[in-house]
Amino acid sequence: MNDVPAPPASDPHRSHVERLLVTVGAQMPFDRLVAAVDEWFGRHRDLEGLAQIGEGGTPPRHLPHVTLLAPHDLRREIQASDLVVAHAGMGTVITCLELARPLIVFPRRGDLRETRNDHQIATATHLGSRPGIGVAFDTDTLHRLLDRRADLAASVARQPPTTSPRLLAAIRELCDA
Repeated sequence: MNDVPAPPASDPHRSHVERLLVTVGAQMPFDRLVAAVDEWFGRHRDLEGLAQIGEGGTPPRHLPHVTLLAPHDLRREIQASDLVVAHAGMGTVITCLELARPLIVFPRRGDLRETRNDHQIATATHLGSRPGIGVAFDTDTLHRLLDRRADLAASVARQPPTTSPRLLAAIRELCDA
């Protein structure tokens, strides 16, 4: 598969254009998520974007993409993005919280064989009450949240940091183990 890179997140000469990151995690592809965001992105070409699609994932038509990102590269991409759209993986959730980045969670579903059970549904349901995190269980809701992405960004900006950095570091260490 040929990866199609987006402009480097660290390019200091780039004027600010709203940037979207889609990540499916490192364990498996999540074509339903990538296709849903790609469809929306095709109608919003004024944005920059990058999709990390996973090994064996179906390449998007409109979004530049890579198969995988090393953890430090994923962190850099999250830092450089104005919005992250992801499965309900805790590594991405924690990084978005640490970096105060708005996040839309689109959980994998057990009944569609996207994961072994509905643990991501439970995680997403719990996360939905946090400022700066939107949850979509279907494509229509995902598209509505993408259209209202400025609301998520504003709620992150208003949210005072309340999570202990030590707690986040401990959780990250457990996730990386």
